[in-house]
Amino acid sequence: MTKRISGCAVVLVALSLGGCGGNDFSDLQRFMDEVRARPAGKIEPLPRFEPYEAFTYSAASLRSPFQPPIKIDLSQRQKGSQDIKPDENRVKQFLEGFNIESFRMVGTISNTDGMQALISGAGSVHRVKVGDYLGRNHGRITGIEENRVDVVEIVPDGEGGWLERPRTLSLAERG
Repeated sequence: MTKRISGCAVVLVALSLGGCGGNDFSDLQRFMDEVRARPAGKIEPLPRFEPYEAFTYSAASLRSPFQPPIKIDLSQRQKGSQDIKPDENRVKQFLEGFNIESFRMVGTISNTDGMQALISGAGSVHRVKVGDYLGRNHGRITGIEENRVDVVEIVPDGEGGWLERPRTLSLAERG
């Protein structure tokens, strides 16, 4: 009985494979001939790009357009001095790359070297001491107390001179 079943299986397999044995690819050949007979396409040339020109941003020292303008009474306006000017040759410190308005005083640390302030801004908390610089207007820290940091900025007066402008960063209220 097993020989009979296996013989039938061999016959069925041979018959089913017999249908795949023909090499009739005429429909495929006809399709390929139609594709080859079509007119050849044209590839568009790559677009021409203008070379990159470097741009130097020259308005970094100007007032941010997102801050309200400061109203100045011209009759009360202080005249600048040629004696006061920022030291352009010194190496800039990290905190000078940010507006002073973005900083908040969050605490102080006192050790044998003196008192240091903790300033929050520019993505983290920074330790500063008297003589360090912060803000875009050449702000130099002149004093540190437990509840405030005194800063003197050197700003242009608009007539070729420079003015010293005092600023204070007060200790932020907890809330």
